Amino acid sequence: MTYPQLRSEDPELDHETRSGLPSLVLAALGVVYGDIGTSPLYAFREALHATAGSGSHRDNVLGILSLIVWALTIVVTIKYVSFVLKADNRGEGGTLSLMTLARESLSGRPAWVLVLGVAGASLFLGDAIITPAISVLSAVEGIQVVAPALSNWVVPITLTIIAVLFFVQRFGTGGVASVFGPIMALWFAALGVSGAIHILDDPAILGAINPLHAMRYVASNIRLAVAVLGAVFLAVTGAEALYVDLGHFGRRPIVTAWFSLVFPCLLLNYFGQGAFVLANPGMAAHPFFGMHPEWARIPIVCLATAATVIASQAVISGAYSLVRQAMHLNLLPRLQILHTSETHSGQIFMPQVNSLLFVFVAALVVFFQNSSGLSAAYGIAVTGEMLITSVLLFVVMRRVWGWRPASAAAIVVPLFLIDTGFFAANVAKFADGGWVPVLVSSTIILIMQTWMAGRRLLAARTKADEIPLAVIIDKLAQKKPPTVPGTAVFLTSDVEGAPTALLHSLKHYKVLHEQNVILSVVTTTRPFVPDDEKIFLESFNPLFSRLVITFGYMETPNIPRALVLVRKLGLKFDIMSTSFFLSRRTILPSKKGGMPLWQDRLFIALAQNASNATDYFGLPTGRVVELGLQTVI
Repeated sequence: MTYPQLRSEDPELDHETRSGLPSLVLAALGVVYGDIGTSPLYAFREALHATAGSGSHRDNVLGILSLIVWALTIVVTIKYVSFVLKADNRGEGGTLSLMTLARESLSGRPAWVLVLGVAGASLFLGDAIITPAISVLSAVEGIQVVAPALSNWVVPITLTIIAVLFFVQRFGTGGVASVFGPIMALWFAALGVSGAIHILDDPAILGAINPLHAMRYVASNIRLAVAVLGAVFLAVTGAEALYVDLGHFGRRPIVTAWFSLVFPCLLLNYFGQGAFVLANPGMAAHPFFGMHPEWARIPIVCLATAATVIASQAVISGAYSLVRQAMHLNLLPRLQILHTSETHSGQIFMPQVNSLLFVFVAALVVFFQNSSGLSAAYGIAVTGEMLITSVLLFVVMRRVWGWRPASAAAIVVPLFLIDTGFFAANVAKFADGGWVPVLVSSTIILIMQTWMAGRRLLAARTKADEIPLAVIIDKLAQKKPPTVPGTAVFLTSDVEGAPTALLHSLKHYKVLHEQNVILSVVTTTRPFVPDDEKIFLESFNPLFSRLVITFGYMETPNIPRALVLVRKLGLKFDIMSTSFFLSRRTILPSKKGGMPLWQDRLFIALAQNASNATDYFGLPTGRVVELGLQTVI
């Protein structure tokens, strides 16, 4: 995926000047719509299964199809395409971007908005472990229709595909991604054509576009409505990807792809499945694969498998992107980031995240064995995130767009009620597998809360022991120690205090370099910071300067690259004769600390497993000096 480094004032213009609209639409098909594009494999089937054979078969099919049609129309077309995509944070989308946009618009930056953002990000990661499992498993299950004798091989084949998928992440997806768009275009075309052909099996199926069928079905099947709604929601899972990937392509290509190809082809396929099942009630177990002629079943299984791998790739890349945002917003510890492209900074690989995702995805496949079992686990995370999006959207409408309360409520309240209905329907599946994303999301929320609380405690302890920088500089000016040639850069997170590394260096070496730079790296709530706004340089005297480098939360901090910009401001130095001084802390738990002892130990474990500052900031390893100290929290 591609993340631009610099933005113009018009994000849409910026995207389309880098690449033409048709190519961006094609690329968006491969990245944005992989998840929702594979829903026809299982959504209609699971909704039919939820009816448990009760009531009129025709009424069930028409009612379920009507629910799917209007879910796609209201949740995706109206909510996400028409409104949420407009709530961009300088061109970037996603839960954390919406959270920062809403929080910045409110005075005092209330904590409840941060809580919603953390919960939304955690729910997305909970969803990220289910999508590859259910998507690939549902595609491979087509083997049961093509060759029933191979049914026992479904899980092993699925695990093999997933293992290969996660293994190739380390090599980058730039080359493979170039074919994602054409494959997904072929997939949607196949969906549309196969669906259109089977609509002729029972053209009356088109009557499902009338919402009265949905209302009548729910009214006459109250006891089953919750289970059916939970299955119907599977048709719109992946809608959040439209917003998460906004920064990759811009709004116009995403909207164009939806209306020109994705939405029509999805509708045609669902209608085709409905007509096929009406004409062939015995094929309700696997309507998607059953509706294809025998000669086309092997190719469609292969194409479906390719589409589900692409959908999984998009979710994996989205997880990398979200974790990186959370790291830069200090919601998670620093994790190793490897760039897999020399030209696109957004193509990254995160080994720890990749390994954890693989373990969880493989465990889900082994535990549930089939996509029907997994469908129960799918939904709580997505509906929860959609609810959070609705709340934050209301804040943005009021505070950023300047809408009247009544106007904003008229749009958001109905959407919120629909999201609540879907959420309640999915909560009903908690015992059957819905606990999986809840457990994962709760664990991530605990980790984020522990990391934020631990950082605050650590900062407070450190600040209590620090000496103001101005005091140190005045003392050194009065009694100047011996100097040695070269430049020393002292990294500190506190812009005002004297770096701990500077104090320990003076204590042990009793000398100063000819040029000393106090460096702080700041991450702003903007996704990207232009080069001409990145650097703040302040000179105290010939010995000392203060340097503040500001990065956006979508950028990967690289100090050596940023120092090139500093030379233009008059700070002359040779990086190969520059020493970078860091303080390495050993954190000790305390029974009388600000957190319970178990949480202290969790924070310490997170800190110990975080990437070191040398790697995180891209510092030349041969020029780094680390000075150790202990801190009790």
